[in-house]
Amino acid sequence: MERWLSNAALVPHQKNRNDVCAALGVDEQVIWPNTVRANLKTGHDREVFAAYPYRSTCPTSVWNQLIGDSVDEIFLAGYTNYFVWLEQPALHQTLRRKAESGCRVRFLLGNPESETTRQRERIEGVALTVSTRIRITLEHLEKLSGIEGVEARFSAPDDGPNHVSLSVFRFDRDALVTPHLARMVGHDSPMMHLRRSQDGGLFDRFAEHAEELWERGVPTR
Repeated sequence: MERWLSNAALVPHQKNRNDVCAALGVDEQVIWPNTVRANLKTGHDREVFAAYPYRSTCPTSVWNQLIGDSVDEIFLAGYTNYFVWLEQPALHQTLRRKAESGCRVRFLLGNPESETTRQRERIEGVALTVSTRIRITLEHLEKLSGIEGVEARFSAPDDGPNHVSLSVFRFDRDALVTPHLARMVGHDSPMMHLRRSQDGGLFDRFAEHAEELWERGVPTR
């Protein structure tokens, strides 16, 4: 410890730094401030909490925690939102409890009858079509109809291309964002987990995008 502390050029491995800090009862930043600063994000990417090359590689536990911890806002603005019903057990009951406790729950969907949906179906070319996935979500939402605080809209016809190419799932100050790649379905596209830490950062930009689509959206029924 004396050798490391007497020579600023000597920086031990992380485990050894942890042991030194524990032995001395001080924070690492006090002893090795430059190393700490080098490992901290300070730019525009500091709101990127995690990134996944495929949406399907994001652990189900992440979705569980984000939904479960939400107090004010759950906004699912994927084009179909189909997969959340498969991966989240008892989602109806969870969303019902959230809405009844004052959390605003919103779903923004693509219109199953729109030209954007038909074009996307031709691009994907899969058996479980986009319109079918949307209608499955609508069936699930029927079970939540009449609950105050639960809202659903279709994106406006002109907004279809912008909606189908980018999914934003917001949970209070966290968001999961998926830019859809070319011919790939959602679970094969990459995803970022954003955590809001500043005004006008990545979180705000994607949240504003989803809000703009919502404002121009039309009721599903």
